[in-house]
Amino acid sequence: MIKILVSDALSDEGLKILKDVKEFHIDVKTDLKPDGLKEIIKDYDALLVRSATKVTKDIIDAASKLKVIGRAGVGLDNVDLAAATQKGIIVMNTPAGNTISTAEHAFSMILALSRNIPQATASTKKGEWKRSKFMGVELYAKTLGIVGFGRIGKEVAKRAISFGMSVLVYDPFLSKEIAESLGIKVVELNELLQSSDYITVHTPLTEETRHMISRPQFEIIKKGARVINCARGGIIDEEALIAAIKEGRIAGAAFDVFEKEPVAPDNELLKLDNVIVTPHLGASTEEAQVNVAIEVAEIARDALLGKGIRNAANYPCLEPEACKVLNPHIVLAEKLGLFLAQLVEGRFQELDISYSGEISAYDLSPLTMSICKGLLFPILKETVNFVNAVSLAKERGIKVKEGKASREEEFVNLIKLALKTDKETRVIWGTLSGNKQARIVKIDEYYVELYPTGKMVYIENWDRPGLIGSLGTVLGKHGVNIAAMTFGRDKPAGKAISVLSIDSPVSAELAGKIKQLENILTIKEISI
Repeated sequence: MIKILVSDALSDEGLKILKDVKEFHIDVKTDLKPDGLKEIIKDYDALLVRSATKVTKDIIDAASKLKVIGRAGVGLDNVDLAAATQKGIIVMNTPAGNTISTAEHAFSMILALSRNIPQATASTKKGEWKRSKFMGVELYAKTLGIVGFGRIGKEVAKRAISFGMSVLVYDPFLSKEIAESLGIKVVELNELLQSSDYITVHTPLTEETRHMISRPQFEIIKKGARVINCARGGIIDEEALIAAIKEGRIAGAAFDVFEKEPVAPDNELLKLDNVIVTPHLGASTEEAQVNVAIEVAEIARDALLGKGIRNAANYPCLEPEACKVLNPHIVLAEKLGLFLAQLVEGRFQELDISYSGEISAYDLSPLTMSICKGLLFPILKETVNFVNAVSLAKERGIKVKEGKASREEEFVNLIKLALKTDKETRVIWGTLSGNKQARIVKIDEYYVELYPTGKMVYIENWDRPGLIGSLGTVLGKHGVNIAAMTFGRDKPAGKAISVLSIDSPVSAELAGKIKQLENILTIKEISI
């Protein structure tokens, strides 16, 4: 008998799918404390959660039989993914279940913001009849700017087009050809801000997207624009937005998510008449709750019955014998994709993957999935997983080519990635060290010895005496410790690269000071 524990509330429709399988025994226990869950988890083959249950390393370590963790929702911040991976537990989520619900909520906010519906409702209920006070604007012939064009952004665009709006999109992973086929236009962020009457964000919250719309962006934004955030709190700088509204640059805003939740009563956004707020209701529809419950039940059922894995966040390789060989290369492949995504400039157009050595004898699709997941993860975060990564890349117009090298290489096993963008092509080579650790051995024409993990600084420079000392000095003055360094050059006194593994992040101020050093050409911070 396969035992499944449901520790957060799931709809009856989802539970029925599991209960209809004769091989399954289902326990629903939604009031467990962490210690209680830790005590009983050893008896279960699968754990299904929403956001309330925190699946920590302690709980995973206590799970002697657990094979599957299913999250009914998108985010996986309540599951220790690294601990689950280490123990061979498949972690799956449901990134598509609330797509329509969130898109409709965002568009409802756009409509309500345009016609002052909440404010007019409150006024009318007080016995007032102030028609002139609530003069609105039409959506027809206006421009909607969408930041992030995943599933939800695409659904918002469809609704905007049906209202006669023009749609601009900023998404580093979306090709112009794909966008044009959908009747939208891809632009850079500044152009979107300068040209849009409405701006809605639909990206995950990452180090790159936190406060991506802040004071500098509000200074160039189209005067009278309206701003909507139904994605993640923190993408839009709330203090900067409040200032822009008070200065008259922004006509209004609609927020479903906040930097701190629950939102504090003294939050200035709540005091502004032209700001509409809701308490994180994007996925709060009956249909969405049913959809994610059904989806998590189906993917858990299929995984436990050996019918295939969908939406796996951490485990693309399922054949036991192949896993023994490929698992370290799966880790390498994902790290290569992550590194390359943060190295290049421009919109991704084509990814050319070449495998050589003993791994060529195996099914290489898990490696290609891992590479694509790493490549897309810096922007898409938890919405991309091993299973959907290749299809998401193709949806965005990224051509993925896979091949096996026919000639002998200098390493037993080698993965080579060449990524072409609309600005450049960059190439990296990766292999495993003797103890199976991921390692990058070449970047473009430069041979290196780099273990891609943690925080790194990638620098292009002229090969001149004194550079290493200058770097060490400026980093030391800012309290940044260098854990490891690697260098590569094409010829003495020519162009070179330096990659530093560091123990703490590089601030914008420090990055600026490094750029000012003599012989420094470019600098990028990379995090694996």
